[in-house]
Amino acid sequence: MSDLLFTVAGENTSATHFIGNTRQFSLIVDEPEGLGGTDEGPNPVEYILAGLAGCTNVIGHIVAKELGFTIKKLKIEVSGELNPQRFLGVSQEERAGFKSISLNLIPETDASVKTLTKWLQIVEDRCPVSDTIQNKTPLKISLQKEYSFQ
Repeated sequence: MSDLLFTVAGENTSATHFIGNTRQFSLIVDEPEGLGGTDEGPNPVEYILAGLAGCTNVIGHIVAKELGFTIKKLKIEVSGELNPQRFLGVSQEERAGFKSISLNLIPETDASVKTLTKWLQIVEDRCPVSDTIQNKTPLKISLQKEYSFQ
């Protein structure tokens, strides 16, 4: 199978509010009021955590099927800790991103602990979002100035 390309494109409606589009979906990205936003949607780092949870869910069910067991329900809890000092421009001492992320999976299943341990190892290995978070991924950032002529 060849590589898949996923895209999001959009524009801001304010300094903290962005509307992105991917396939037939619109995504609202906003900050909570405490960070200057209007709290109309999750903030960027909450989307990262939601992406990890969603990807873990998909891969978890694929791997469970491959291993021959069923997940009746999968509760997923994800949290991440970051210090806002850098992105707010207050300090350069800590990195801007998450210091740590915790992912807790609570499957409702008849699978044994041994099977679930193997399942977890495979899920962690195959989840693209987990892989992206845990490994350095090349990021190319470009700038294009828009000119208006009168």
